[in-house]
Amino acid sequence: MAIASINPVTGEVLKTFEPLTDQELEYKLALADRAFATYKHSSFRDRAQWINQAADILESKKTEFGIIMTIEMGKTLKSAIAEIEKCANLCRFYAEHAPQFLADTPAITDASRTLIRYQPMGIILAVMPWNFPFWQVFRFAVPCLMAGNVGLLKHASNVPQCALAIAEIFHAAGVPEGAFQTLLIGADRVANLVADSRVKAATLTGSEPAGQSLAAIAGHHLKKVVLELGGSDPFIVLKSADLDLAVSTAVTARVMNNGQTCIAAKRFIVEEAIADRFIAKFVEKFKALKVGDPMQPETDVGPLATPQILNELDLQVKATVDLGAKVLVGGYRLKEKGNFYAPTILADIPLGAPPYQEEFFGPVASVFRVKNIDEAIALANSTSFGLGASFWSNDQQEIETAIEQIEAGAVFVNGMVKSDPRVPFGGIKRSGFGRELGLEGIREFVNIKTIWIK
Repeated sequence: MAIASINPVTGEVLKTFEPLTDQELEYKLALADRAFATYKHSSFRDRAQWINQAADILESKKTEFGIIMTIEMGKTLKSAIAEIEKCANLCRFYAEHAPQFLADTPAITDASRTLIRYQPMGIILAVMPWNFPFWQVFRFAVPCLMAGNVGLLKHASNVPQCALAIAEIFHAAGVPEGAFQTLLIGADRVANLVADSRVKAATLTGSEPAGQSLAAIAGHHLKKVVLELGGSDPFIVLKSADLDLAVSTAVTARVMNNGQTCIAAKRFIVEEAIADRFIAKFVEKFKALKVGDPMQPETDVGPLATPQILNELDLQVKATVDLGAKVLVGGYRLKEKGNFYAPTILADIPLGAPPYQEEFFGPVASVFRVKNIDEAIALANSTSFGLGASFWSNDQQEIETAIEQIEAGAVFVNGMVKSDPRVPFGGIKRSGFGRELGLEGIREFVNIKTIWIK
């Protein structure tokens, strides 16, 4: 894929970028290696000062950065600005808590003194996606830098202006030269980067095939990876739930970021006793969604990021309908220029149809009826994904059962699945492994060293 900004509203090529030459890439690698030699000795106080300054820059220019996001990948401007604000909060969280998270941990053994020390590893490569082009990078970069590592970013090729802006933010914040760099390169050059002895580990957020490829390369070179991959998150609603709250949250959970979110609710599993009422309210709210220019404040759903994503989603919907599913609303491309797809709800989905096993990356909701909690959890777990799950009930026994039995990296009860700097984030099964955020996230890329003193 060419490295270019292409407006998903109009298809207009806004700007193109030349990939780094081999010589330029080598220069950046060598610079990162030299930077780590000194950066690893920097104090938490200095790192916190730089990261807090990055937060200040984000907050002062949030509209400017939000516009860059919107014109490159199509999310609504209001949600892009909210993403920038979330990044600033992340910065402040780790600036405050990293010293505590990485402080020596005492242990009791047969030695006179035993402790666990957390030391930086070196250069960490991040391969990041376009759907949250600032947040995904910051949730890697901030704990990476606070831990004393240095970062190299290979961003998605359709958001190069976001990638360059992020590097400039860290530079302007005072982060030493070479400690964080953006690499404008294609995916075909990632393998050689991972193989380079100066790169110590890698993290990827993206598709399952991309994760498999990176994991295989890293495994060959015995390097650690953290993978956050796809999801087909269940949104389970039982008869004791607050129905109105569940419906309004369900709409947001499905169409947030134009439906292009790994942790978006995608399969809506509803107890038969309330299914008719849930579906009627759900359809009504989907019909009221305004699709259009993401720069306008009244827009709820903007375009999909690329024509390829639009085509794939359209094919998935058609395949599901051809197998006998019913379209309750939407189900078609919008005729206007750009990558627009009508907010869609599918029901009466036959066993084996795409929604059972595939991720729908766009504003398409699949509704399933079940008799009880046991059927609901069985259906929720029947997919190969295991990222997040949202469970709606006011019955305490049902809640405890769901928490225990749902196979996912996160279970949100009576709320929408979201990432939060204060708690770990990641999946199981084919949704990846390892964790970002929280204490667990900052400890993924450190040498957890045991110190035993007689």
